[in-house]
Amino acid sequence: MSDRIVGMQPVDVRFPTSRELDGSDAMNPAPDYSAAYVTLSTGDGHSGQAFAFTIGRGNEVVVEAIRALEAGVVGTPVDELLGDMGEFSRRLLYDSQLRWLGPEKGVMHMAIGAVVNAAWDLRARIEGRPLWRALSDLEPAALVDLVDFRHLRDVLDADEALDLLQRAAPTRVERAERLLAEGVPAYATSPGWLGYSDDKLARLCAEAVTDGFDLVKLKVGGSVDDDVRRCRIAREVIGPGRRLAVDANQVWGVDDAVDWIRRLAEFDLFWVEEPTSPDDVMGHAAIRSAVAPVPIATGEHVQNRIVFKQLMALGGVDVVQIDAARVAGVNENVAIILLAAKFGLPVCPHAGGVGLCEMVQHLSMFDYVALGGDLDARVVEHVGHLHEHFVDPVALTHGRYLAPAAPGFSTLMRPGSIDAHRWPDGAVWAGEGP
Repeated sequence: MSDRIVGMQPVDVRFPTSRELDGSDAMNPAPDYSAAYVTLSTGDGHSGQAFAFTIGRGNEVVVEAIRALEAGVVGTPVDELLGDMGEFSRRLLYDSQLRWLGPEKGVMHMAIGAVVNAAWDLRARIEGRPLWRALSDLEPAALVDLVDFRHLRDVLDADEALDLLQRAAPTRVERAERLLAEGVPAYATSPGWLGYSDDKLARLCAEAVTDGFDLVKLKVGGSVDDDVRRCRIAREVIGPGRRLAVDANQVWGVDDAVDWIRRLAEFDLFWVEEPTSPDDVMGHAAIRSAVAPVPIATGEHVQNRIVFKQLMALGGVDVVQIDAARVAGVNENVAIILLAAKFGLPVCPHAGGVGLCEMVQHLSMFDYVALGGDLDARVVEHVGHLHEHFVDPVALTHGRYLAPAAPGFSTLMRPGSIDAHRWPDGAVWAGEGP
């Protein structure tokens, strides 16, 4: 009998980032970065790990959603699962009873993403390669087989996707070599959390410049006068030669967004992120038209490839921001990356959360190696905390992510960190209760 998946264990892990207001923004003033962390285990001792990201209360709901997927995963032959990752993903997505809870959105979709990503981590570990390499080395036809083109074919079908990948294939080796030599540009979000004082903002912006970051992002949306003041501080510290972006985290309506962005446009914004509801495609298109040439970025809360399709096709976005743990895992992110390539839009991933930097670096590197384009047009978010809890944390130098060399998806969390931060009885939370 072939080896099988014998276990799928989710754990509720939470970090008390609200105590220092790390991660604070206009919509999420006191987040506790959290992971609904899942381990897939095989009968012969291999394992794969991944997680869905939340910001505290409700993380337990995602854990239960992961448990609801167990019947479709445990007992599956490993060769069958890893040999056809497209079919595995579709099997979870089209479970008719669980699909009713979405479809393809919300808690269940994020839970599927955690399990699919854990399977990719397992596959890359068994192959002995980092995920970015395991994914970008696949033949174009195998990459196309990962994607669910249902609801995309009016804009992008399998033949078009294959053509995009085949055109880039002859120069993949050269791009992989450049990636290993130079890394991928990063941008700094850590200076700009909304709850930080002006002095802390200025100090952290100066540190970002020293560390080699060319782009700094600030959270905005609390008070327009405060935002003008904070943008002025950041611009003065980083200087005119570096880039400044802002992130409203969905707090504005369409008219408010237009007015607010016009107030901030004097600071030469590289982009304005999440100016309104992630579901409001019409709103994004209206804002983008009204504030041009200020670029609009969005994606971290976009729930699936179908909404991404609409944002791109209807002119609602200039910068596509994928998230490794929001949609249904690697497969759906491959679809979104292909859509962005079709529309000629840069993919600049979101990574503001525990473990998201570790994961999404692989997807950005896959994007560059498999689809080509300008390496410096890609920039991946970086936050400077919680990396110590991972066995293979991100490595940066001079403001660039270095390509991971360790096998897997960089998702393996240290056992001591899990034990200490397990909710509600880990040492960090002892006495606080649910």
